[in-house]
Amino acid sequence: MRLSRGLPFLTATLLAGALSWPTPVAATPVGEQHCARQDGVRVPGAAYQQSACLPNLTTSGLAGTPYTDMADQAGLTARGTRTPTGVPGIQIDGYFPDSSRFNGTHGWRHDAQFVIRLPDRWNGGLVVTGAPGTRRQYATDTAISDQVLALGYAYAATDKGNNGSDFYRDGKRPGDAVAEWNARTTQLTRAARKAVAQRYGQAPRRTYMTGISNGGYLTRWQLENHPELYDGGVDWEGALWAADGPNLLTSLPTAVARILGSARDEDLYAVGFARGSEFLWPYHEQAYWGVTQKIYRAEFDPAYDPGCPGPSAGTTPEQILAPCASDATYDYASRPASVGRAVARVALTGRIARPLITLHGDLDALLPKAADSDVYARMVDASGRGPLHRYFTIAGGTHVDGLYDTYPDRLRPILPCYRSAFDTLVAWVERGTRPPADRTVGRPASGDVLNSCALSTPAVPTAGR
Repeated sequence: MRLSRGLPFLTATLLAGALSWPTPVAATPVGEQHCARQDGVRVPGAAYQQSACLPNLTTSGLAGTPYTDMADQAGLTARGTRTPTGVPGIQIDGYFPDSSRFNGTHGWRHDAQFVIRLPDRWNGGLVVTGAPGTRRQYATDTAISDQVLALGYAYAATDKGNNGSDFYRDGKRPGDAVAEWNARTTQLTRAARKAVAQRYGQAPRRTYMTGISNGGYLTRWQLENHPELYDGGVDWEGALWAADGPNLLTSLPTAVARILGSARDEDLYAVGFARGSEFLWPYHEQAYWGVTQKIYRAEFDPAYDPGCPGPSAGTTPEQILAPCASDATYDYASRPASVGRAVARVALTGRIARPLITLHGDLDALLPKAADSDVYARMVDASGRGPLHRYFTIAGGTHVDGLYDTYPDRLRPILPCYRSAFDTLVAWVERGTRPPADRTVGRPASGDVLNSCALSTPAVPTAGR
């Protein structure tokens, strides 16, 4: 799911691939303590790493340097969002052994890239995330890294082991590429915990998993499958993969059919798209629906249309983003059992074993919540894990906060609510403060909607649970 500010950025990245950055050069040290243990921190299992002692690990200090990629963050946050600054520490960039070469960051042309940031003033915690959509390891620097670093957490992010619009080409079997996302996140978490112990002389007291979109999916999967590594997580509109549906392959074909003129608005409502989100559909027709259906159908069901395997079937931006005509009639339920087995390899169960907070916008026009987080919340309840889960619907929220800049009178950014949710998770895990019950967080009529969000009001029960 490529997340972008708009069509021009999306088409440019699809054509050009990952940006090439020069090899980082360590910044001038600002003091002995600032660079303490820098050379002694080795990331276990890394095939290559390089460290830099930096005066500011946040995007305000890293923008325009090789230590972040502002282009890959485009569209994830709204203009005017305040972000912390002035966090000195050590940054480690590197990669684990991998055979795929989609990620060109730093000129490495090597996947399984990661970034680990170790602030001088450490609070004893670690936050781990995986890239949203088909982005890379710096994608959530503004949305997540800046805030948690300012709170004193160490931070680690992975590119998930494959990225870009052709990620589905990685692996030998259907589902291999997505399965690698989970494995790479587990790998980085284990390695980052040991790197943190080397830097500070003790292992993290708390480790939290979090992420946006595909990163939200990773959060759910990790808390279901590797709860021993984490103390809790915040899932920001994670993608739902269920072998029997719903999933992207059960909702997007109807959206593609609408692009091609063979589906009505009522058909989209029937597969989960929200009434009231119609004003966002033209943008998604251009930038999301066609290419996203192609990517995931090629990943899980490559035999469906050999003549249109995925984005590589096109050469121009228009061809890459356009849907395959055959996808308008794609019927996941009638596909061979092998397709369901491929999805089952990466499917979620709802059996979380650590506290999880889920956020989802009620105007999400890529992952409509009725076919995603509403369903996942019911899965959690059905598995008997409901007490470990809280679910907040964000009224006026959509899949990327950057669209708020275009529709400030209709949307609200989710990032401020995410920050509140993270604080709520920490209070839940570390102080035993129970979060508010599931609810819809209303869109305020006034106030600083860009930088504040109270999850506790108003108390409107969340639909679908």
